[in-house]
Amino acid sequence: MTIATFLAVLLGVMALGTPIAFTLLICSVALMIQMNNFETQIIAQNLMEGANSYPLMAVPFFMLAGELMNAGGMSRRIVEVAQSIAGHVRGGLGYVAIIAATIVASISGSAVADSAAVAALLIPMMRSAGYNVPRSAGLIASAGIIAPIIPPSIAFVVFGVTTQLSITKLFMAGIVPGLLWASSLTFTWWLVARKEAPTDVLKFDAARLGRALRDGVWALVLPVVIIGGMKFGVFTPTEAAVVAVFYALAVSLFIYRSLSLKNLPELLLSSLKTSSTIMFLVACAMVSAWLITVADIPAQMIVLLRPFMESPTLLMFIIMILVLLIGTSLDLIPTVLILGPILVPVVKQAGIDPIYFGVLFIMNVSIGMLTPPVGTVLNVVAGVSKAGLGNVIKGVWPFLIAETVMLFLLVLFPSLVTVPMRWLS
Repeated sequence: MTIATFLAVLLGVMALGTPIAFTLLICSVALMIQMNNFETQIIAQNLMEGANSYPLMAVPFFMLAGELMNAGGMSRRIVEVAQSIAGHVRGGLGYVAIIAATIVASISGSAVADSAAVAALLIPMMRSAGYNVPRSAGLIASAGIIAPIIPPSIAFVVFGVTTQLSITKLFMAGIVPGLLWASSLTFTWWLVARKEAPTDVLKFDAARLGRALRDGVWALVLPVVIIGGMKFGVFTPTEAAVVAVFYALAVSLFIYRSLSLKNLPELLLSSLKTSSTIMFLVACAMVSAWLITVADIPAQMIVLLRPFMESPTLLMFIIMILVLLIGTSLDLIPTVLILGPILVPVVKQAGIDPIYFGVLFIMNVSIGMLTPPVGTVLNVVAGVSKAGLGNVIKGVWPFLIAETVMLFLLVLFPSLVTVPMRWLS
């Protein structure tokens, strides 16, 4: 009955177009009324506790680091390095997009920001070189969703806070799956490029590669600093976010000199707007998470899924399919906030490593950023490329299928995640 009430109110209020944050609060009130435990002080306390989180402070800092990176020319230099490496092969700009998106993802952790930056730099080049623009936009959008998987991932921060799991372990566990996604896109683009990519390519230029590496070395060092610092316990994820901000600021101001102090207020305001939305969502989700625990909804879910718990692989398949369907209608952060506190206790009961589950869960909900009707990343790249949303949807399908297949391969072969995870953690 409790699950039915929660789902009925959630879906009903969402159908009215209510923002997700307020939808979560309304669901919380409905659960309190059903349990005869309505108390405004409980709502206020959990709202405060939800926002008053040290790990959650990483979100605004990583958002600001991404803004500084894009405005300071670091993204452009990463693209130049990637182009000097792979620009000489057939379909080279597609490989450049994958390499650049993967490197940029290891700096900011925001799929929308990374996709917009890479698309703005590469789509005009691909258009003038004669590439199929909708297909190119689909590739860039697909590469953009690597950002929530490779550290520093804002999605992992939110998931870790709401489920009380180690954010550092989630970060380290996401490295190999993120690279596997990039590999699946590379193979798919190779198949596509044989038919669609222009035949005229530039010759490899070692001198150009050397110049690009010298110019881009400061941008390329930042992922090493962030990941290495967390791996060896030099700093926490929150401290890593602060380091990223000061590093990006120093490089942009004093080395590349692509940023001036007068630009900082605008960048701060932009990152604060996005961060405040996420922080408020998390605060509201903590109210519903507390009530989900009190109402014992995870235990009820365990009872419903008990027939499948004898086979962890089958259970993971069922959960992944359900999450994949839900992800088409909800954006990434709301899906994490709603389903994370419910599903993590279920997988723990089934003997599944919650860190492993968290990585696959975030990969799954990231795919939702490429699927209509929500498709946040898809909409952003379609806008930047000016190719039309319908055309970009057609262009993204081969890459969307490749990433979905890789996700389910990781369900079948969990050691691809768990073995590197143990070493890196």
